[in-house]
Amino acid sequence: QVQLVESGGGLAQAGGSLSLSCAASGSIVSINIMGWYRQVPGKQRELVARIFSGGTTDYPGSVEGRFTISRNNAKNTVTLQMNSLKPEDTAVYFCNAQRVWSTDGTLNDYWGQGTQVTVSA
Repeated sequence: QVQLVESGGGLAQAGGSLSLSCAASGSIVSINIMGWYRQVPGKQRELVARIFSGGTTDYPGSVEGRFTISRNNAKNTVTLQMNSLKPEDTAVYFCNAQRVWSTDGTLNDYWGQGTQVTVSA
């Protein structure tokens, strides 16, 4: 079994910065994609940023240029640096690991519990 534990988040003022971190643990051989999604009540969960094992990154236009994702493959960790925050960035942020290859030979996707990010105007 694989667990994702998130840290960071909290409250920031508009224009400020926050950092989120996520550590994956368990019977992991490799993780193809690590990323962050966010969700507000009544809306679908949306991609914030993702990074492939080779380092390629992907951002939607709403955060590109403001958010930066990075990962440490050896430690199975992913970090999201969020700058120039806006009130519309307020959401619960979820860590995600896709195509996780485990020691038992299975391939699965996993989610963290979520962490609240609130940006005040």
